[in-house]
Amino acid sequence: MRRCAALAVILISGIASLTAQRAAAALDAIALVNSSVLNIRTGTIQRGATVVLRGGQIESVSSAAAPAGIRAVDLHNRFVVPGLIDAHVHIASLPQLRAALESGVTTVRSAGVSNFADVGMRELVKKGFVAGPDVVAAGYHVRPEIAPEFFLDFPELGDLMNGVTGADAIRRAVRANLSRGADWIKVLATERAGTANTDPRKQVYSQEELRILVTEAAGKEIPVMAHAHGAEGADAAVRAGVRSIEHGTYLSDETLQLMAKQGTYFDPTADIVNDLTEAGGDYDNAALKRRGEMMRPILKAAIGKALKFGVKIVTGSDTGYGPNSVARVAREATELVAAGMTPLQALQAATIVNAEMLRLDKRTGAVEPGLEADILIVDGNPLDNIRTLLDPLLVISNGRIGLDRLSFAK
Repeated sequence: MRRCAALAVILISGIASLTAQRAAAALDAIALVNSSVLNIRTGTIQRGATVVLRGGQIESVSSAAAPAGIRAVDLHNRFVVPGLIDAHVHIASLPQLRAALESGVTTVRSAGVSNFADVGMRELVKKGFVAGPDVVAAGYHVRPEIAPEFFLDFPELGDLMNGVTGADAIRRAVRANLSRGADWIKVLATERAGTANTDPRKQVYSQEELRILVTEAAGKEIPVMAHAHGAEGADAAVRAGVRSIEHGTYLSDETLQLMAKQGTYFDPTADIVNDLTEAGGDYDNAALKRRGEMMRPILKAAIGKALKFGVKIVTGSDTGYGPNSVARVAREATELVAAGMTPLQALQAATIVNAEMLRLDKRTGAVEPGLEADILIVDGNPLDNIRTLLDPLLVISNGRIGLDRLSFAK
């Protein structure tokens, strides 16, 4: 009986979430008046601005009055910044996608999820059926022991249950993901940090195997992100030509310098390491707590060195935005500031630099005419206090209002 009641609650919650998304799906012409617009490229503030959103795009940013006949929202000098981009998520459901949106995120890059849930969500958002962040899909995380659900989607590849190793197996796993519409390929270059029986420093694939994977994906103009904590595995991934290194805890100076030279992006996901050390959240394990306490200062130093060498740094939460999730892109931005970045650099990492890495900088990442209407409204200037990003008041994704906390008055 208790189980039936619990299932009913889950079902009702899911239906409520879908209803909320559908209600927010309509495209409106909106003018944000009396706003303080942050220029993400220069850090300057345009005060008293009017931002006109129409047809899912930013039509204009000016000092003119709101055009006649469209809805005007008075921001009372609150700050307008680009919607945040989360470059490392494991979102597997619409309620989780909704939670990401409500945290101020308007674009996400999936870093591995079963049953191509990310591809499905990408299409639902693209077609306007749900309000949510745009989704950049990656399908299944390519690793020697690929997720068991992979074989439910591809029973004809059942022989890979013996291991995705060697050139032929790696190529077939990549092709399977691409056949279902993956935008990126995610590969495991070292073992995981979030499982107690693995060592994140241990290399998984050789440089040659990684090069085979990168080459296979490149044949379809698909970039590769590499999960890589350990120095050797990360170096092999960079030399193999991946576009981004995820985590990078033990990156060597030599590899960081090579990343700067090649233009390889660094997505440190520092906030999730905090989660390892804290009770609750996505992780709650004594062995992982000890590991997190050891890794945290090492990763902070790696971020500082990456900044010094000129590596392009982006933000990723490495969470699924589930009910117990604590990690957020806004928290990641505060970690980057703690590691030595200025608030402007951290905000750029969460917006325009992330958009550049995803090859979406002609579409999103800034509050500029012609770009998608991906907008976040906050109460204070994030360049004075980056933590103001933790409290979004209004979130607009593709011109659709996904969250409105501007007024609680009746």
